[in-house]
Order: sequence, then structure tokens, then C-alpha cells
Amino acid sequence: ECNQRGLTYSAALKATLRLVAYDINEEKQTKQVLSAKEQEVYMSDIPLMTPRGTFVVNGIERVCVNQMHRSPGVFFDHDKGKTHASGKLLFSCRVIPYRGSWLDFEYDTKDILNFRIDRKRKLPVTTLLMALGYNRDDILSLFYENIRYDLTSEDEWKTKFTPENFRNYKLKNDLINAETKKVIIKKDTKILYPMALKLKKEGLNSYLVKTPDLFGKYLANDIINEKTGEVIAESGDEISNDLITKLTDLKTKTIYLLDIDGVNRGPFLRNTLTIDKNLNQDEASMDIYRVLRPGEPPTIETAKNLFGNLFFNHTRYDLSETGRVKMNARMDLDCDPKLTVLRKEDIVTIVKHMLDLKDGKGEVDDIDHLGNRRLRSVGELVENQFRIGLIRMERAIKEKMASVEIDSVMPQDLINAKPIAACLKEFFGTSPLSQFMDQTNPLAEITHKRRVSALGPGGLNRERAGFEVRDVHPTHYGRICPIETPEGPNIGLINSLATYSRINKYG
Repeated sequence: ECNQRGLTYSAALKATLRLVAYDINEEKQTKQVLSAKEQEVYMSDIPLMTPRGTFVVNGIERVCVNQMHRSPGVFFDHDKGKTHASGKLLFSCRVIPYRGSWLDFEYDTKDILNFRIDRKRKLPVTTLLMALGYNRDDILSLFYENIRYDLTSEDEWKTKFTPENFRNYKLKNDLINAETKKVIIKKDTKILYPMALKLKKEGLNSYLVKTPDLFGKYLANDIINEKTGEVIAESGDEISNDLITKLTDLKTKTIYLLDIDGVNRGPFLRNTLTIDKNLNQDEASMDIYRVLRPGEPPTIETAKNLFGNLFFNHTRYDLSETGRVKMNARMDLDCDPKLTVLRKEDIVTIVKHMLDLKDGKGEVDDIDHLGNRRLRSVGELVENQFRIGLIRMERAIKEKMASVEIDSVMPQDLINAKPIAACLKEFFGTSPLSQFMDQTNPLAEITHKRRVSALGPGGLNRERAGFEVRDVHPTHYGRICPIETPEGPNIGLINSLATYSRINKYG
């Protein structure tokens, strides 16, 4: 019928809203309900889908095409050695939310790990960790193990033997069993992991280290002169001759060092910590505030609020369930998929992952892998439009509330449904993803409804899309047709679903 009369096939959306007026008592800080009114309010008309999967807008059948975009979640990547002349791989990582601020981590050429929020100026990653409430010692102990060294004689230290640290390791000195004082392996021998495991089995628990071998390692905790209380060395300091002399004067018997050997574990985070000027949470928050809102004088309160709202607030930041599931899978977390904001642990795990990548463990992701992309179907596209409308309406309501007498007013009077209707109308009328249905023959109709486009709002645009995005990827097999795609500027950006492919709840 709509087809004949040139109307829109739609249903009215009515919502029951409650307007509650509170009386706030300033002295006792209590709230009292003055009045509560409920009323059913007409919000707007929402176009309905016909049984054939089309929409009738103004008497014309339209189809909404699925949009392909990068899945929310966490991606690790490197620049393939393009940025730096030596062809060194600079790793980077990006946390993409469904909506909210992007969080990027990246190494620079000096192997310092930085982060940036929304592509703004970069800051050392330790600033981010401090703003999360970790202090300098926490940061070192989060990412590095501590190894204990005990002084046995003048210049020899006893330490535990861990086979993990002896993968492909060339001995600089003889390996001496600390308990029996016997030389087990001569120096300049190369030790392999199986060999180290065998030694451990044979009862090698600890070995001796000469003092000069400790130079260049890093302290794990502050060293304090207990009599005077002065700090002699801070955690993360490099061990030097002077420091050893000071330790001997103090008669220190045990020291704890970080397990940085430059082979299995690089000193990247510790180096980052040394250039970072901030010492505590407040300073770090202020630093982040200065980058995000340049030119505004920060106070500790506002800085902490801004940072807290950035990634940990449901209204501002949303990973979506897909994003959370993806993140859990990528980083072996077990976190409830319903929790769609970031947690401290997530950020720490990401930094650990970045350090592992730099140490040569772990893999980077392939952006064009279908596992890292997902489809937005009609419902989701309409939902996003509806959200925009609601946000606009919220502003209007707040303005109205300020100007009216709250006792006499009903919810109906406050709410103006025009912004929502306008948003939906705009989407179905002018969005590039909402198209006239191809009605040449039944087959044309079906293919049109199964089309997948990478263009459109929040997607790519034709000029920017490179060659890789358009290419057929091995993961297309059985999911996306490798043949059917337009030739010309849109090649590879508009695809069709394969005959048997289905879209699951995560898209």
C-alpha cells in the first residue's frame, strides 16, 4: 500500500518517560523526591523492514548495504622498516574502540616506548602507567622479574640458576657451581636451552658471578643507608664502579637486580622510565591533560577527571562486545564480554605485549585479515544514527529544562522528537549505504541485498584506499566472493557475500 501511495512503511516509537524533580538539601547533602510524572511520549517514526529485506521510503524500495570496517579491539603492527633509514622495525599498537578515543603505543628510533591519545603529541608510556596509579617501583616490578644476588666473597656474588636465561648464551666467564665451587663449563662455550635444562636437573641451583659482570645491569629497588636514611641509589639505576664501592662501604650483603640481559629481555621500559620526568600520579595526569587540552591551565582535579573519563567511562568510551571478545582472544585475558571499557590490566598487558614484540616474541597482526574486520548491518547503522539523534535531543531537553517551571511541565512538553526523525530520514534518504533497490530481476535483488561495502561514513574513501585493502585475501575463502566486484575505482571495495556465508552476532 505504501508503494502505491508514496509513503514510508514505518512504525511509531513511543517511550514511557518519567520526569522526577528532586529537592536537594544543601546542608545535609540529601535528595528528596518532590514529584514524579510518567507519560508516554511519541519519539519518532522508524522505517520497518519488509519481509523481503527492503525498506519502503516515500514509496520507493531501498536497500541498506552492509558496511565492512575494522573490528574494534587491539592491533599490533610494525612499519616494515620504512620510517627509519636502517630498516629497523618500529612496532606499534592501536586500541580501536567502537566509539571513544584511540590509544596508540609506538616505539621511536631510540627504542623508547611512547603512547598517544587521539593522534596527539606523544608521551612516554610510563606517564600513562603512573596516571593509572602505579609508582616507579611498581612499574619496574610489573614488567621485570627481580633476581637476587648474595655476596659470598670479596668480589663474587651467588645467584640462582634459571635455564630460561641461557638460551643461545655464550659464556663470558667460567660457569661455577656456587655450592661446590667447581667449574662446570669453561668460558666462551655456547650454551643451548636443552643443555641448561640438563644442568638444572643435575643439581646446579646457583652459580657465581664476578662483580665486573654486574656492571650495566639495573637495580630493582632503592638502596638506602639505614643509619642516615639517605637514598644512595634509586630503582632502575645502572650499576657502576662507584655504586659497588658505596655498597661495600655499607656492607650490603644482598642486592636485587632486574632480569635485563639485552638478549631475552631488553631494557626498553627502564630506559623509558629514566627519561620520564613525572614522579607520581598527579604529575602524570597533568602531563596528559596538557597534551589533550593545550593552553588550559590544569588543576589536579580536572586532570584526573579527564583521564578517568577517557577510557573508563561507559558514556564516553565503548569497546563493544565484539571489541572485548577480540581483545580477550588476542591477549589471553579472561574478562567478562559485557565489560566494554578498558581496565588497568588491559593496558599493562598491552605494554607487556609490546615489550615481548621488541624482544622477538609474538606476532604482529595483518589488518586485511577478515578476523580483524567486521560487518555493520542495517540495524547497527540505524542504531548509530538513532544515537546521534538522541544526543542532539538530550541537548535540547537540557536547554528547555533550564528555562521552564519544573512543577507544571509534563515530559511531553520537554521532548522534541524532530532531531531523531531528521537523523533517520537523513540516513535513509541520503546515506551512501542506503541505495535504490536493483529491480531488474530477482537475482539482481538478491545480490544487492548481500552486498558488502567498505565505503560510506566511518569506512574508507575511494581516493585513500590503497592496494592492499582491495586485494583478495586468503581468508576470503568461502566467505566473500573473489570474483564479483565492480571494475573501476570501486574494485575490491564493494564485494559480495559467498553463497553459504552467514554473519554471526559479532558481525
